[in-house]
Amino acid sequence: MNGTVEGGAARGPSMGTCRPIADVLACLLTLTAVAWAVSLPRYLGVGFYPQQFFAVVLGLVLPIAFLTLPARRGDDRPRVPWFDVVLAVLSAAAVGYIAVRYPVLINKIFVRPPEIWIPGLITILLTLEALRRATGWALVIIISVFLLYGLFGDIVPGRLQGRAQSWDLLAGYMAFDANGILGLPMSVASTIVIAFILFGVLLGLTGGSNFFTDAAMLGMGRFRGGSMKISVLASGLFGSISGSAVANVVGTGIVTIPMIKRDGYPAHKAAAIEAVASTGGQLMPPVMGAAAFLMAEMLSVSYATVVLAALLPALLYYIALFIQADLEAARLGISPVPKSEIPPARGVLKGAHFIVGFAILIFTLFSLNWQPERAALLAAVSIIVTSLALGYRGKRPALSAIGASLTNTGYAVVEIVLISAASGLVIGILNLTGLSFNLTYALVQLGGGSIILLLALSAIVCIVLGMGLPTLGVYVLLAALVAPALVKLGIPPIAAHLYVLYFGMMSMITPPIAMAAFAAAALAKAPAMSTGFAAMRFGWAAYVVPVLFVFSPSLLLMGDSFHIGLAVITAIIGVWLVSAALAGYFASLLSPTKRGLFALFGLAALVPAGAFSGGVYSDIVGVVGGVALMATEFARSRRGVVQAES
Repeated sequence: MNGTVEGGAARGPSMGTCRPIADVLACLLTLTAVAWAVSLPRYLGVGFYPQQFFAVVLGLVLPIAFLTLPARRGDDRPRVPWFDVVLAVLSAAAVGYIAVRYPVLINKIFVRPPEIWIPGLITILLTLEALRRATGWALVIIISVFLLYGLFGDIVPGRLQGRAQSWDLLAGYMAFDANGILGLPMSVASTIVIAFILFGVLLGLTGGSNFFTDAAMLGMGRFRGGSMKISVLASGLFGSISGSAVANVVGTGIVTIPMIKRDGYPAHKAAAIEAVASTGGQLMPPVMGAAAFLMAEMLSVSYATVVLAALLPALLYYIALFIQADLEAARLGISPVPKSEIPPARGVLKGAHFIVGFAILIFTLFSLNWQPERAALLAAVSIIVTSLALGYRGKRPALSAIGASLTNTGYAVVEIVLISAASGLVIGILNLTGLSFNLTYALVQLGGGSIILLLALSAIVCIVLGMGLPTLGVYVLLAALVAPALVKLGIPPIAAHLYVLYFGMMSMITPPIAMAAFAAAALAKAPAMSTGFAAMRFGWAAYVVPVLFVFSPSLLLMGDSFHIGLAVITAIIGVWLVSAALAGYFASLLSPTKRGLFALFGLAALVPAGAFSGGVYSDIVGVVGGVALMATEFARSRRGVVQAES
């Protein structure tokens, strides 16, 4: 069989022939998105349906996928088989036909003429095949189950029974309707995501990612456990741009994990803290991951609203991780990073111009209320200008490299666009069959009207569905299947969506399939499962904080200033106490009894005052008891130091 495949591949054109074609398509993909973001068609007096633009984007992505991604993942093919060339041409033709004929055919979906269902069926099948090549089988299988439900939902028993659809109507609806492939996820991927990935690619090209790592090393390298703190800071900064936990692990972990191991940390802990830090980047404003932009669209709120709501939970996540890094270093006796490896401050400060891009991004998003894609493009332009003028580490980007960033961006968004297009299939099935209402009702009934039980069920569903799936696919599934049930019981919509995003993201560090943790384990040469369980301990805050902000929106910066300030203070104290309990160290090693007390007072302090009628008393007990416990430990440690000196 291998001989047959290789023989077929040998009869195809070489990669040297196909790669330049893919490069041109990738560059066109980025330029098309940029032109749409700056409203070039409107300035030229040309009118398009947004779905036509989305179809053009997909029509560029599918040929790129078939020309560059082998049918079997990991194959190193010198030639592109002819069947892949045919699939590339067929996908471009089918989606191109949809783009051109869309205004004429959009009102004929339910008539089901062949000119609608034939290109629709081709587009669905080829999108799923390209998705399989890009991400593997998991998401393809899940989406295929939804499509089968759309065809045979009437035979499903009980409350989940749906309205079955004919295959030709389903094919046309999914390809043409705004609730299908060309729907909301494609809207976000085709505009906002491409602009932000271009921003991230330019940061990497111009040395911005090196600047953030150097700044983290300069800021944290002189303290105990500096290598772990560098990992937390650098991965958080880089992760908020990359939008991918696994990509973040690979991008920063290749530097930080060996550094952490060399300082004396066990390999599995070095990998775990990098995985947790990288995963949290997608929850950290101001950029966050692609899911945050989609959340804003699905909730019909501004991106700034999502960022503000996500800010405090993300800070608590990283505060908990940072404290554990410090306490683990103290417990293990880890020394600071050697001075010879810390970059000079003068050299690092020469890269401060990279901050200008973020300042422009934040100012245009929050003060001028610009659309995210325009804000990202202006920030990207500023990165180019300042880098050409000032450079970093004595280097300035070549103009040819800046031009190549357009192609690199096109390749970087292929997977996200495919996931977004396929996610539209899920949304289309939910709308067409009534599954969304049925599933919401079933979850509410199963929870018995209890918010606590429903939250627990939802968390399990989120982690299970998230296993093995990319971030954007995780969020689309959870936002459509789980979040409506939470909203039904009175939870604020933004709290419900952030809840499912958090628990969906936790699948990245939760065994048995913890993609970010396993990627870090491979880099650290550590046992995968040990790394996964260590990552769960380091990332404990992400399992607790979402439950808290569901019951008290003050942690989402919703409410009056007094209650928000009180929630912030008590939450930080609670995070510190629980982190100490998990590390088994505060000012000195903690006995099992004291670890229990630290955890008990910490959890009590974490509960916001507005969570329930007696919440304020829980806060008082937690804060007063916790502060007294910390003071006692400090005093005991100090006495031990004095006695040792005498």
